Amino acid sequence: MNPIFKRSSVRQFTEEPVNIEAIEKLMRAAMAAPSAGNQQPWEFFIVRDETTRMALATCSPYAVPVKHAPCVVVVCTRVSDLRFPQDAPLDMSAATENILLEATDLGLGACWLGIAPERDRMAAVQVALGMPKTLEPFALVAVGHPASEPEPKGPSRYDETRVHWV
Repeated sequence: MNPIFKRSSVRQFTEEPVNIEAIEKLMRAAMAAPSAGNQQPWEFFIVRDETTRMALATCSPYAVPVKHAPCVVVVCTRVSDLRFPQDAPLDMSAATENILLEATDLGLGACWLGIAPERDRMAAVQVALGMPKTLEPFALVAVGHPASEPEPKGPSRYDETRVHWV
């Protein structure tokens, strides 16, 4: 079964760290995403420090999984020199989904936690990381070894009534 159908949002992790090689594969997958006009607006912060992860967990009421994840990828958008700035959220979504799929393929668990476009959440992440103003946080992705076997969403979500043949 391919990673698309195995992927599930994992919110509980073991304490086992995510190795550097796996993190590099996640970043390679993210940067392989399609991008409007090839603008590639992404930059990433890899957070493994516990104090910083705890600070990130307070940036959104939904960010609790980052407390339990040994690795958090903070997906950020460069805000200057974009050819198609209106398309940057699309690019960022594609990069984030690639991280989730690669994590699944590597046997890791991951959970996408939205930050943008909520300005208060974005500001809190910028403060927690001391991020330059040239970057805007888009999402947090909690990554780690799943505490239990995730239940895949799989093809069971398929709803033929939402497919319109022309």
